[in-house]
Amino acid sequence: MRYPRATVTLDEAIALFCGYLEAERRAASNTVLAYRSDLLSLATFVRDRAPEKSCDIKNLDVYLLRSWLATISRTHAPSSVARKVAAVRTWTLWLRRRDVISTSPAELLLTPKVRRSLPTLLSVDSAKQVVEMPHIGQVRETRDRAILELLYGSGLRVGELCALDVDCIDLGNGTVRVLGKGSKERIAPLGRRSTEALDAWLSFRPRMVHPKKGTQDPCALFLAIRGTRIGQRCVRTLVHAYGAQGAGRSDLHPHALRHTCATHMLDGGADLRAIQEMLGHASLSTTQRYTHVSMEHLLRVYDAAHPLARKIRS
Repeated sequence: MRYPRATVTLDEAIALFCGYLEAERRAASNTVLAYRSDLLSLATFVRDRAPEKSCDIKNLDVYLLRSWLATISRTHAPSSVARKVAAVRTWTLWLRRRDVISTSPAELLLTPKVRRSLPTLLSVDSAKQVVEMPHIGQVRETRDRAILELLYGSGLRVGELCALDVDCIDLGNGTVRVLGKGSKERIAPLGRRSTEALDAWLSFRPRMVHPKKGTQDPCALFLAIRGTRIGQRCVRTLVHAYGAQGAGRSDLHPHALRHTCATHMLDGGADLRAIQEMLGHASLSTTQRYTHVSMEHLLRVYDAAHPLARKIRS
């Protein structure tokens, strides 16, 4: 779709792009929110520093963009600045392809160097301790056990887990139907322990209703204490809690269990393509990051344990 070369304001250009992401690209809601947040940050800066340039997107230039980046770099980490550069670059390139602007000023921006840290990982024993912290028998603990088993056993993203409906689970075949990023559907396997935990939770699920109204979400697989679909914040909170109790890791988050799942599978000899399919990665390069993680772990073990790796002290 092309847009005429008429005057388009900064806010209109942002709205057009976000509408494109939602309607045509079918991007995940979190992706759209991130782009909108970054671009609105730029719009606020432009209105404060050069309000006349917000009236026509063609007036946006590289000098104004560099001034904005210099300002936010004082309070944001390099990784956050790099994300904003990527957002603005994608946005202006899209505007150029739609003939809204003739050139993309963001092409001249430099992306700050970001030191990529290794993702949080648990050992096999620590992962087992965390997942088995909630004991099956009580309603909330049975639910929490099933959640942890799915996050670690099937490597689901927290958003994917919260969006699951009861009919997404096939205990007979040991599979779960997942709606991933970009509304792409995939089938992920369920391990024996995940199947057992889910079976137990489904028997307890009817008990988790609103304490006064007695109502319950009829579709959602995992429920909050009021019988509504569980939210991502609730899942993050319980992962933090069980991480602290089971592994002494209060910094544990749901995505760390996904990283741990992939790394443990790779260490166990799983094929990269299989892991890519299971995790729902669009690109194999994303999955290949786990080979570097495993190598870093191997080198640390080697340096600590192998006699030839130890420095000879005089």
